Amino acid sequence: MIARLSGILEDFGPDWAIIDVAGVGYLVHCSARTLQALGIRGDRAVVFTDLQVSENDMRLIGFATGSERDWFRLLTAVQGVGSKVALAILSALTTDELQRACAGGDAAMVARANGVGPKLASRIVNELKDKAGALPTAAGVAIATAPAGSATADAISALQNLGFKPPIASAAVAQAVGELGEDAGLNDLVRVALKRAAG
Repeated sequence: MIARLSGILEDFGPDWAIIDVAGVGYLVHCSARTLQALGIRGDRAVVFTDLQVSENDMRLIGFATGSERDWFRLLTAVQGVGSKVALAILSALTTDELQRACAGGDAAMVARANGVGPKLASRIVNELKDKAGALPTAAGVAIATAPAGSATADAISALQNLGFKPPIASAAVAQAVGELGEDAGLNDLVRVALKRAAG
């Protein structure tokens, strides 16, 4: 199974992107948020992926963060939620908003997504309420509270300066903080985060 792609953003449309990996162009279906995070044509892109296989179709779904992919898998496990609806929900809500909506039973928030009626939104919230707390929040939001000038904020900035997109940089630094602890120094954070972002 293809779990991640790292290459050049060759082309994109309203809900898809083509990532060139060593001369092979992978068509990846994405949420609007992921497409925005990928940048512009010619940029280096890293996407986490999920392969969807049905009787007459195979499609690769791409995500800017592992957290978004986790939520996609949870959503598509709910009856009546296919990949198209799951991507519409992830386009309308951040993973943290989705987590709060499920944990708090806020079906109206989920119903903001295109193609999601009140009945389906209620089913999603009810089925995922218990699972919502088990998933980590989006890595970037957990770190967004890092004070400016802190090692965490500086590490994210360092990765962005090296060409990594903000969601990738935030996710990688979040993993590094998880491994090294919150009092880790800047050099150690950057070293580990680079391995996570590039690996």
